Amino acid sequence: MEERIELAVERLKELVREEDLGIFRAYFNSTALFLIYVSDVYAQIKANGGKSPLLSEEELKERNTRLYEDILGDNYAKSFVNPDFAVATLGESLGGILSALAYEMRAVIPFAFEQDAEAFVIRLELFLEINGLFENSFTDEGKEPSFNSVKDALYWYLSDYSDIETERRFAKQFDEKNSFAADIIAESDLRDLSYLYLFGEYVSENELRTAKFVNSLPEELVEKIAFTYTDGFKRGFIQTKKNFDKKETINIRYRLGFERIIKAAIGQFAEMGLKPVIYRAENTLFNGSNFKIGYYGAEANRQCDYDHKEDLGYFLDGHLVTRKIECIEAAFKTVEERCAVFAGPACMETFGETLFEPVNKKANRKYTDEQNKMVVELSSAKGTIMQKFINMEERSFTIIAFPVPEIGEDFEKIFDDTVRINTLDAVLYQRIQSTIIDTLDTAEYVHIEGMNGNETDLNVSLSALKNPDKETKFENCVADVNIPVGEVFTSPKLEGTNGILNVRKVFLEGLEYRNLRLEIKDGVIKDYTCSNFDDAGADADKQNRAYIEENILFHHETLPMGEFAIGTNTTAYVVARKYNIEAKMPILIAEKTGPHFAFGDTCYSLEEDVRVFNPDGKEMIAKENSFSLLRTTDRSKAYFQCHTDITIPYDELGLLEAVRADGSRIPVIVEGRFVLEGCEELNRAFDF
Repeated sequence: MEERIELAVERLKELVREEDLGIFRAYFNSTALFLIYVSDVYAQIKANGGKSPLLSEEELKERNTRLYEDILGDNYAKSFVNPDFAVATLGESLGGILSALAYEMRAVIPFAFEQDAEAFVIRLELFLEINGLFENSFTDEGKEPSFNSVKDALYWYLSDYSDIETERRFAKQFDEKNSFAADIIAESDLRDLSYLYLFGEYVSENELRTAKFVNSLPEELVEKIAFTYTDGFKRGFIQTKKNFDKKETINIRYRLGFERIIKAAIGQFAEMGLKPVIYRAENTLFNGSNFKIGYYGAEANRQCDYDHKEDLGYFLDGHLVTRKIECIEAAFKTVEERCAVFAGPACMETFGETLFEPVNKKANRKYTDEQNKMVVELSSAKGTIMQKFINMEERSFTIIAFPVPEIGEDFEKIFDDTVRINTLDAVLYQRIQSTIIDTLDTAEYVHIEGMNGNETDLNVSLSALKNPDKETKFENCVADVNIPVGEVFTSPKLEGTNGILNVRKVFLEGLEYRNLRLEIKDGVIKDYTCSNFDDAGADADKQNRAYIEENILFHHETLPMGEFAIGTNTTAYVVARKYNIEAKMPILIAEKTGPHFAFGDTCYSLEEDVRVFNPDGKEMIAKENSFSLLRTTDRSKAYFQCHTDITIPYDELGLLEAVRADGSRIPVIVEGRFVLEGCEELNRAFDF
């Protein structure tokens, strides 16, 4: 591998000096110079025994900026990684696919820091192969190669290396011996913020300020924050009566800057007998998406990531889908023993980042309708294979969220309030939520109406109880796996769930939706629109629908309502209003600030047979719907591999009432306030 890297670097240096590639010379020169620089970083780390050499914080910062500078700020406008610029400069035939290649080359940065020689060199060799196509074509014919010849080279790169790349990725996900990030956290003096540059992620002022702030916290508070996170994970096993004793590893996912808290959490997990598996949120063509699953730093350019999120569309076909599915199953077999002792993920999310509204560009690659079906097929197959190796009845998870300095000048106050939200009195909420559940258990359906411009008018059908004394339709969420406290939820009965769901403004996975409107018929989405692209003229409706289809439906033709819940965390709602950060609240907290509706899989996806009990001893029976029931006959139609929560905030909620079979109605919330007897405490937060 090292010899291949040396040969590749030598060739990169040679091609920078060559001519006669016409308009493509600038592209190959600039990309080669980038790869040469990253190769120098690789060599420096290798020469230092696999550790980043001792450099000053300023030198590390300069190196970090140089690694990412071509896509930072205004530089992106004239970067070949930008599809618009690449197409304008290199032509419509080859500009887009060469931009996709340039984007794939950016994946070498983390591999240089991890000293992953194979992942590093196959990308260098791919670039040289494509360059060779151009050199040969210009030499023989005096013009650029065909689009198909370039596409074929990239296609076979994806096909040939899918087994190696998938196996490598799975080893990092399940084997604690791959401890690159864990070692940095354990071995670094976290008071010296230069450690942030050792991960190979982009480090912005946001990560530096986060780490500096976390370092200023008293040790007692750091341990308390970590305990809320780790104890929530442990209680997830206790609540569902799952066996914790044979578990050995836990996956920790977080954003750079919180290492002091993560280090405390690692110590607390160790006391439970769990070793950390901390892997990077990679973004390559082999992943086929840019969701942040793992640990990650700052996003150097969110528009750049958005521009390339469907680059796989240049290559995706039936053969590649089959190849990927085969490689996923084979890779799982290599980590089968580690899967058996895997306890689950513990996720520390962040919120407060600058809001992002993507620009749809003509030059961006988009999946065809047929490829959209392939993406769904691949996702479904991966979920099915995963369940063969990871018994969902024997694992758990936890999620918690904290703000970052980018949220604004009130960051420290918001952080303190978030700690307060995350540690609210679970016993109090348990009692209040039991009152709500007792009422909902008598209902045939729940009727929801909007107000203040919200046009929601929706009936949500509920499952029937056979034994009301021992069964319940709603789970009482008291902040174990899903922190903070504050919701009761169910899997609604799809048949009879009808109406309009509307939200004036909502942010989902960091993307803004304005006037989002979904039409629901028998529990599934029948029609949808928003007003994000209303200024696009004749294409407005098409672009609005495509935006929802890509980012909420995830290319499914439709999705069922997998969850209906009532958020009770009025404290979180008031905090959001107090600082005017509603749009920046993560869904983890936002879903607790009003009724919410999730589309896709149910909350009990892959765990339908696990018995769940509320604190009052009643068993939760509403875990299925007519789609998930297909898991025993046609698994490919049972699951969707997505679950997107959409919340109606209290100030847009006119009415939420339980409707019984005899037609009687019991109001729970009226004009944004809880009116059900026994819930008065929830309204006190509004008096701020």
